Amino acid sequence: MSQIRKVVLAYSGGLDTSVIAKWLQQTYDCEVVTFTADIGQGEEVEPARAKAAAMGIREIFIEDLREEFVTEYVNPMFRANALYEGEYLLGTSIARPLIAKRLVEIAHETGADAISHGATGKGNDQVRFELGAYALSPGIRIIAPWREWDLNSRERLLAYCEQHGIPVEMKRGPGLTKESPYSMDANLLHISYEGGVLEDPWSEPDEPMWLRTVAPEQAPDEPAFVELDYRRGDIVAVNGEAMSPARVLETLNELAGAHGVGRADIVENRYVGMKSRGCYETPGGTVMLKAHRAIESITLDRELAHLKDELMPRYASLVYNGYWFSPERLALQALIDNSQQYVNGKVKLKLYKGNVIVAGRQSDDSLFDEDIATFEDDAGAYDQADAGGFIRLNALRLRIAARVKAGRRSRSKA
Repeated sequence: MSQIRKVVLAYSGGLDTSVIAKWLQQTYDCEVVTFTADIGQGEEVEPARAKAAAMGIREIFIEDLREEFVTEYVNPMFRANALYEGEYLLGTSIARPLIAKRLVEIAHETGADAISHGATGKGNDQVRFELGAYALSPGIRIIAPWREWDLNSRERLLAYCEQHGIPVEMKRGPGLTKESPYSMDANLLHISYEGGVLEDPWSEPDEPMWLRTVAPEQAPDEPAFVELDYRRGDIVAVNGEAMSPARVLETLNELAGAHGVGRADIVENRYVGMKSRGCYETPGGTVMLKAHRAIESITLDRELAHLKDELMPRYASLVYNGYWFSPERLALQALIDNSQQYVNGKVKLKLYKGNVIVAGRQSDDSLFDEDIATFEDDAGAYDQADAGGFIRLNALRLRIAARVKAGRRSRSKA
């Protein structure tokens, strides 16, 4: 195996990746390049530069990827109405392909022969990072320290930092003064919480854990109304104000979070085989899913809508399991994107104490025909007598089967 000379590390500046940076330097005697992505996690990313520089790292990449994240990853996924196992809006899963892509690109730009990440050997993220990297650069080498080293506890990581003079600030959520007891992952779409008391599926999380949403019980007593403008399946304006994709999501997070929208407590099936309990806050995404289904309800043909619903669980599993760059996901995306060409119009929503309620939808491309759907006099727009023949034709196979079944019973009695 050829010697590794340079490694690009997905670097947050936190405990794990700070240890990994020094460990790579020592274990592989290689140069380390750090890459820190701002995907809307709500933390200042610039301090990562000083921390990396303090360890002697010369090539430091810090990039604002928020617009690319929403435009190229979040929005395509929401066109599919993707939900994993009926509940999870895939906030962590959808961020990993973008990070993997930039790791590979930076490796090529800097002449690195390997990339590295801080995902553990128990989780899904190792799979997502590495499937994405191999799909884009089949010859890339990947170093996953959690599958190699013996620093398998927080105490050992902290001891390593003390031994090697690595300054580490304990990870805190915005507004928290104490170290968070949870393993957290945040981006513009969501925050996830795992570990601590959540490892007992019977234990309810403490209220201070939630960072982006107020408790529904504490939400305002008056609802808030929001209007969303859609173009080809994507939101382009909020309450009449045109916005970039990232700004749309930021705005919806603020509006929905203030009304207790977007909390989920889930036990999910990880791709690596175990069940895992996680809590998620996805206020803007919860609104996006509800609104997108509402605009599709008047603009999509019935069979096309049903086909999308049939394909959605498969699409969601591909995203969850890390197959964003797979040919099957790309093929499904082409179908989904084609379905969105007339998904245009407005949706009006009511946000109230944790609920998202559709209050109206309209579109110039609407397939809803009030003259046909009305319960009043339709002036001949729909001939109800036609329903008789329709029902008889659809009942034909059922009637034939019933006759055959009755014949079998008669023969068995004879």
